Amino acid sequence: MTAKVVILPGRFFQTDRKNFSKFVRVKETIYHIGIEIDRITNSITNTISGDSFPTEILPVTKADLKSITKKGGWKFNWKTESGLSDREVFKLTIEGNPHIVQGLVSITDRKDHIFLHLIESAPFNFGKPKLYEGVPGNLVAFTCKESKDKGYEGFVSFFSKTKLIRHYEETLGAVHVGGHRMVIYSNAAEKLINRYFNK
Repeated sequence: MTAKVVILPGRFFQTDRKNFSKFVRVKETIYHIGIEIDRITNSITNTISGDSFPTEILPVTKADLKSITKKGGWKFNWKTESGLSDREVFKLTIEGNPHIVQGLVSITDRKDHIFLHLIESAPFNFGKPKLYEGVPGNLVAFTCKESKDKGYEGFVSFFSKTKLIRHYEETLGAVHVGGHRMVIYSNAAEKLINRYFNK
């Protein structure tokens, strides 16, 4: 009997095949965030009408993942991402319309801060023309809120692509702490949380 091998990043895993056991070391996947913060709003804004819509952030479901595919225009494999045991994936939706996913975020609770692995706007909210602005900012603000709610004072860290380090400093108030690592400290986190969640 062959056991199914489940591979998760940065850990050792045991596999059994015809009474043979071995441990496999899997290299951790590190994403460098490369999404532009198009606009800091207080929700998301329709680029055609200028109307703002209240949003909610919910755990992504298996039903959602059936349509969130590279074939459907998404850049990352969110089904794989959501299957990793150390991560949680959340979706941004317009309030009252939970089946239309506006964007996704993958985070990990590091017990003293929240680490942001991956963030992506839906294909119709990416590039030009896009349907809604404010999706990435909304998801980062949510990540800060998760950190605050867990008692970490809003602290969030992530790895940035080199060309966007200054952009994240200017738009999110993030601090470049060396290499590609960036940190959103409590003061900047509070500003984002207040913008999106104190209504």
